[in-house]
Amino acid sequence: MTFKSVEDVQKKLAEANYIASKEIATIVFLAAATQKPMLVEGPAGVGKTELSKAVANTLGRELIRLQCYEGLDEAKALYEWEYAKQLLYTQIVKEKIQDVISASKSLAEAVDKIADQEDAFFSERFIQTRPLLAAISSPEPVVLLIDEVDKSDPEFEAFLLELLSDFQVSIPELGTRKALTIPFVVLTSNNYRDMSDALKRRCLHLYIDYPDHELESMIVKMKVPGIRETLIKQLVDAIVKIREMDLKKPPSISETLDWAHSLIALQINDLSPEVVIDTLNVICKYRADTDLVKRSISTIIQS
Repeated sequence: MTFKSVEDVQKKLAEANYIASKEIATIVFLAAATQKPMLVEGPAGVGKTELSKAVANTLGRELIRLQCYEGLDEAKALYEWEYAKQLLYTQIVKEKIQDVISASKSLAEAVDKIADQEDAFFSERFIQTRPLLAAISSPEPVVLLIDEVDKSDPEFEAFLLELLSDFQVSIPELGTRKALTIPFVVLTSNNYRDMSDALKRRCLHLYIDYPDHELESMIVKMKVPGIRETLIKQLVDAIVKIREMDLKKPPSISETLDWAHSLIALQINDLSPEVVIDTLNVICKYRADTDLVKRSISTIIQS
């Protein structure tokens, strides 16, 4: 399945329960049409990861996810050799090894003969694929999500450049592996650190900010079925005012949805100052933020 137009992207993402602005839909369409990776930046919780899930759902593709973190290396992202399996096979075929080296006249000659057989142990049979290799080895195109790439080390970011530009990776024992199919690649970043110019050049850039009042209301209505319109307005009004405060972590759309679900679970249909204070820990993740909102409660909810 492919996208026919920007409008088609918006329609299909909506069917996958993702409301996309025209800007988002345009970049998704261009990424699919040009087979270029998307670098999606923005605050945590605004729907960057959900966008890649919705794209995979819409295109009918498997989603392969690589979660980045400090210290992530090629072995965890690309492949590992199954050393235990190699050792097991060595034990099983040790009699054959004896046959190979039996006619050797010296240790050096025996080693050379064993070296001639090393391809048998460094082959597809013993390789454990990780997300990057799995994505380009798949016979069917997939969506590859490289999540929170800004948390990885600059060295790992540099390693990604070959994959993102040529859709190939180099494995010393096996040579260069080219993609069987080109994956739809989405990289996400929470601006933990700046991405290099080299990485950005290889990607289409998209910044997703906090949604405006109308869009956030639509998202809540879609994601929380049965919630009353009056409560949606009160809830989103409060969230918008809270975001304007000097908080360590302003609430994102994910916190808005958590709050909406919590209010439904508590069977609350009207947002009062007391209700906000009682449920504030759902949307505020730091004690200082909670205290600041409590002190400003009269400006958030008119009692």
